[in-house]
Amino acid sequence: MVEIVLALLAGAALTAGPLLWSVRRAVRTARAANRRAAETDNRAQGAEVRARAAENRARTGEERARAAEARAHAAEARHTLAEARLTAAAREFTHLAHERLPAAATALTHPRTPVPGPLDTAGGNEELHRALDAVLTAAVRAALAERERTDAAARAALRGAASKIQALLIQVRSLLEEVQLSVDDPRLLALDFRNELTLRRVQSLAVLSGAWPGMTREDSPLAELCVGAQSRVAGYARIEITNHLREPRLAVAARAAEPVAIALAEILGNATAYSHPETRVVVAIEQGSSGALVVVDDMGVGMEPDQLERAGDLLDGQAEVLLTELGDPPQAGFAVIGLLCRQFGFGCRVEPSPYGGVRAILRLPAELLTLTDPANPLSALAPRPITQSAPVFDAGDALPTRKRRTPRVPQQDAPSPSPPRRAPPRRPPPRRAPPPTGPAARGRHSSPAPPPDAVPSTAPRAPRGPPHPKE
Repeated sequence: MVEIVLALLAGAALTAGPLLWSVRRAVRTARAANRRAAETDNRAQGAEVRARAAENRARTGEERARAAEARAHAAEARHTLAEARLTAAAREFTHLAHERLPAAATALTHPRTPVPGPLDTAGGNEELHRALDAVLTAAVRAALAERERTDAAARAALRGAASKIQALLIQVRSLLEEVQLSVDDPRLLALDFRNELTLRRVQSLAVLSGAWPGMTREDSPLAELCVGAQSRVAGYARIEITNHLREPRLAVAARAAEPVAIALAEILGNATAYSHPETRVVVAIEQGSSGALVVVDDMGVGMEPDQLERAGDLLDGQAEVLLTELGDPPQAGFAVIGLLCRQFGFGCRVEPSPYGGVRAILRLPAELLTLTDPANPLSALAPRPITQSAPVFDAGDALPTRKRRTPRVPQQDAPSPSPPRRAPPRRPPPRRAPPPTGPAARGRHSSPAPPPDAVPSTAPRAPRGPPHPKE
């Protein structure tokens, strides 16, 4: 039994040996497979990690691509906006150069001229608009500074030339007066008259340049000043002066006598130059309660309402006008009158005339008026006052009645047929002799002018400028 068991055990051992080897081999194989599986798993995990990393890199690349595309779109939008702003800026600069700057330059001389603003006010280009406005302001300031510098130089040159010419003309006047005492030649009267016309032009230029008017006087009767102004006008024969003064010896104070004569000469010169040569220029000397008036009516072309408004501004002396704005040839009538009114305290205004032309009213306040000494005789050339009868009342009438009176006919010596000044009585006067231009017509006690710095001067403000041809 033991042998059998041993035999069985031996047979089992013999059988189990290959089996154990097979088992060992299977174990080894399984272990190798496990190792290979682990390695495979490791490699799979590594591949998965690498795949995840690649996916992350791909995502990052895609994000970067999208960011680059967004940046490209933004750059394109900025480029488009920059092009639009550049185009708008080019349009604004073109508008500034061709429209705004010329309008601003025109507004310097014509304040009512509108100056256009920027083209695009709602485009959000506030910085550009501020820069353009700064350029426009700087250009206007530079133009004003250059204009003032040029005008100051022109005034200085004109002031010096006018003073020298005026002195020479006064010497010519004195020489002509001496010659007329010994020579009886009507041509001397014509020469003296043209000398007075030239002197009047030079006086106007002197006033415009800021110089003293150039003559000194004593208190001068107003009627004589009107005749003196008449003698300085080319169309003197058409001027009819009527004296309505209550005081025949009403005179203008010495300090304002020559300025008033210059202003009257400018008014009469305008009236005769811009009306038909066969029409009259009517001058009325009136005396009110607070001064005196000289009313000048012509039958000329008249003025439009806007021209009258502009003329009123110029005569007020408030609008500044430079010499370069007086035109070519210079139209300086309103400039001279406005400057003299402001400097010496009298006034002047223009309005439509009942005669169809222009009415100019020169107002002299009571501060500038006085009475001359009765011992000094009035000039024979001055128009005599027209006497006016007061209303007469009848006791038996319930209402006052006015008696008829003679028409107002001026009792005066007309300038045109007056005898020649200082001509010897041995020959009759010429038929159309120039008006008297001696001391009686020029004013009382004329004398050469003081130096330009004797009286402070002010730059002229405004001429009777281009809106109306009457200068």
